[in-house]
Amino acid sequence: MADPFHTALCERTGCRYPIIQTAMGWVATPDLVIASCQAGALGFLAGAVMTPPELTTAIARVKAVTNAPFGVNFHMFQPGAEEIVDIIIREKVAAVSFGRGPNADMIARFRDAGILTIPTVGALKHARKVADLGVDMITVQGGEGGGHTGGVATTVLLPQILDEIDIPVVAAGGFGDGRGLAAALAYGAAGIAMGTRFLLCKESPVPPGTKDKYLNARGEDIIVSSKIDGLPQRAILNEKLRKIEQSSPLLRWREAIIAGLELKKQTGASSLELLRSLRSMTAQSEMTLTQAMMAAASPMLIRKAIVEGKPEQGIMASGQVAGRIEEIPSCQELIENIMSDASARIASLCG
Repeated sequence: MADPFHTALCERTGCRYPIIQTAMGWVATPDLVIASCQAGALGFLAGAVMTPPELTTAIARVKAVTNAPFGVNFHMFQPGAEEIVDIIIREKVAAVSFGRGPNADMIARFRDAGILTIPTVGALKHARKVADLGVDMITVQGGEGGGHTGGVATTVLLPQILDEIDIPVVAAGGFGDGRGLAAALAYGAAGIAMGTRFLLCKESPVPPGTKDKYLNARGEDIIVSSKIDGLPQRAILNEKLRKIEQSSPLLRWREAIIAGLELKKQTGASSLELLRSLRSMTAQSEMTLTQAMMAAASPMLIRKAIVEGKPEQGIMASGQVAGRIEEIPSCQELIENIMSDASARIASLCG
């Protein structure tokens, strides 16, 4: 019998197991990527919140420690995006992930460089679009997933897209153990992608106090809000999110300006570069300029919680799966447990 775990994801990227560690902003640092890759997963660096020099340093750090394949996530509307694309191609990482952004020409550039394109989508129409652009694989995130998310559950969205798309699909949204991996493979997916589960690993840079907030969250505490940046975003309901939910549009706009100024300071981007990024966001989506400003600034609210260790003052993006996570293993322990459990599940089904 063929190995059920040696899927197209493993075959095409070179990772040992069909598991992706997603590129959570401020969380998917070199140390987390190194740990997840050495354990057999395909880790992605959070290039979307890095400057070009920071990304260059991060890639060098990963390469200095491990020969395992890894990827980089970025957005075409972030400051320095063109330079980041050049860095990714020059460094020849295994894969690149993104949401909105690259067009067919950009995807062809990655393909010519031998870099797999694995965008994340949350709707069937978006899956169709990126497939038509020529991407290599698609990560499908159901509504259970953390951060920006859609309204369709993984159990509905995944088979819907698998029935229509003729390239490998990775399942995301609600996964955190071997049962989930076995179920995703049964659906026909090439593997699973996990964010929150990797956030709650020992190698994750998130401060202990913030990790405790995640561990103590119940499923009903992890809500979807459209008031953070105008788009549906799943996060843990805390003091900051309650204030945002109850605030007026004017106060949310003020919050976005404050966070935007902090973003400008952190990235070193000029006012003109930020304005170009905002215009790019509005051109590539149905966002208004106000929404784009809030979306560009929202990572700073996340940074407050998961970098500065002030969970009540920032946003804690989270998948619903956090409601059933009770421990913080190492990446090695996590993946070993997932693979052992998935193997047992599939063996029991096969009698």
